[in-house]
Amino acid sequence: MIKLELKDGSVKEVESGKSIYEIAQGISEGLARVATCGKINGEVKDLRTIINEDCKLEILTFDSEDDDKEGKKAYWHTTSHIMAQAIKRLFPEAKLAIGPAIDEGFYYDFDVEVPFSEEDKAKIEEEMKKIIKEDLPIERFNLPKAEALELMKDEPYKQELINDLAEGEEISFYKQGDFTDLCAGPHLMSTGKVKAVKILSSSGAYWRGSEKNKMLQRIYAISFPKASQLEEHLQLLEEAKERDHRKIGKDLKLFMTHKLVGAGLPLYLPKGATIRRTLERYIQDKELALGYWHVYTPSLANVDLYKTSGHWDHYKDDMFPMMKMDEEELVLRPMNCPHHMLVYKNELHSYRDLPIKIGELAHDFRYENSGAVCGLERVRQMCQNDAHLFVRPDQIKEEVGKVLNLIKEVYQKDFGFSPDAFKYRLSLRDKDNIEKYIDNDEMWETAESQLRAILKELNIEFYEAKGEAAFYGPKIDIQIKTALNHDVTIPTCQLDFALPERFDLSYIGEDGEKHRPVVIHRAILGTSDRFMSFLLEETKGNLPTWLAPVQVKILNITDNQLEYANEVADILRKHKVRVELDDRNEKIGYKIREAQLEKVPYMLVIGDKEVQSKTVGVRSRKDGDVGAVALDEFVKNIVEEIETLAK
Repeated sequence: MIKLELKDGSVKEVESGKSIYEIAQGISEGLARVATCGKINGEVKDLRTIINEDCKLEILTFDSEDDDKEGKKAYWHTTSHIMAQAIKRLFPEAKLAIGPAIDEGFYYDFDVEVPFSEEDKAKIEEEMKKIIKEDLPIERFNLPKAEALELMKDEPYKQELINDLAEGEEISFYKQGDFTDLCAGPHLMSTGKVKAVKILSSSGAYWRGSEKNKMLQRIYAISFPKASQLEEHLQLLEEAKERDHRKIGKDLKLFMTHKLVGAGLPLYLPKGATIRRTLERYIQDKELALGYWHVYTPSLANVDLYKTSGHWDHYKDDMFPMMKMDEEELVLRPMNCPHHMLVYKNELHSYRDLPIKIGELAHDFRYENSGAVCGLERVRQMCQNDAHLFVRPDQIKEEVGKVLNLIKEVYQKDFGFSPDAFKYRLSLRDKDNIEKYIDNDEMWETAESQLRAILKELNIEFYEAKGEAAFYGPKIDIQIKTALNHDVTIPTCQLDFALPERFDLSYIGEDGEKHRPVVIHRAILGTSDRFMSFLLEETKGNLPTWLAPVQVKILNITDNQLEYANEVADILRKHKVRVELDDRNEKIGYKIREAQLEKVPYMLVIGDKEVQSKTVGVRSRKDGDVGAVALDEFVKNIVEEIETLAK
């Protein structure tokens, strides 16, 4: 007999030699029916895995609450094999590449002569449903390398993957009916466990993501245990299209991209630049009120700066290649902290000077793959709302608390996000993968325990995530649940004992001796670019009046009102209201519809009656047709709305 510690903490004794699936059956037939995979001591395993010793066992289902979605991914990965089997039945000449589960469903890449048409995809989906109905048992088996290559002799991409495996490594396959695929798993017990499927889209994809390789055809799809779940997901996808910041940005003329500039390098158009400028002034004003000092530092630096900071050893793959100029080796910076270390070190500091808060809206550069860049969300050049707080050890708790309070003020008070949408994550290093991090166990233990203690003392609920720390220290990440039910990380607060050591930073203590400061890295808006993409998707482009690029649009009915319309525009501009006059010779209904599509907060309709009474006909994006309002009253109200950051 062996002892299994289950997720709820209970201990179950079972006979040695049982599979995870058999153990699930022993717990309940209902659990076995919905089980998708298991975790043995935290490691994901196939349901067919035999257990011979005491361990911690978690049996996952499609609905398991798991940040990595392993329960869902086993379900989706099984469905990717069903899709591959359907395609091999319909298109026997197709060659198989890879078919992984992803965060929202799965894809499979195929080498075919002609791209799949919409008609083809409909046939594939129908064939998938037939395979599901056949309820084919799924079997796992292993082969030595030579036999594995022979089995996959007609699949060149599979052979390439097999040849990449080390000698003696286990080579596993999964078989369902007439179809066998190279795969590590895990998988469901039969094809009939999958219920509702939908092919979503297709696109070209280079083999192994390299432009040097052949272009394959990639099909994206998803599956669910219930038809109602699929229907709900499809509705969410339609909502996502409406909220896609790239579509909103194009429709509202906020930003553009061009191949002559390059992937991941957006161009901000006047209205987008207005939003970004307003956001950046807003956060800088917040910081100035809290005692921050702002600096400008160069986007380029000697590579030795990043060797000193540790970025070169731990972050080089995410940096642009080094450039040589005269006798110097230069590199575009991926982040601002090394520059700020030198700003601090530029003069001697007393313990009385601390905390010293150095902020910057700085351009950073990341070497993102062209396939990964996305609108403003993932770019190669970004403007980071970065700051570094140089503090005494006795100031850590207070200053971390102030950072967390600033995050709450920005996101909840000023932008109106619900506290329920926030989760606090303590991001720790992965001790099993220590080469990713600066090597100093004592520093890591101190920093992690301090952040943990601070969160507890501040009565903040949090969860821990191994492997999510920065290479130089642990951090508190604020996870925000978006309108599309995604978890995103934007604001963050990091504790760093490493860089002060590497740059030999110090301050003179009360005892007259040199002491080492601690650095708190923090980002509130993250990057201007990503925050804008997030905000556009959350609001569908309906930005609050204080942030809207055009706050008021004046619509004259005929040319007879142009003089008064211009007078109104001038008065509003003097009060720093962003205004446009639509004086085109168009019908007023057409002008109103255009302004509505532009998501302008206020329209002021001006006809002869308004000219005579010195009023404006107010149409509000939020309240509809308000009617005639005295001009001075409207000006007073909108100025107050802007100044108070009304939502």
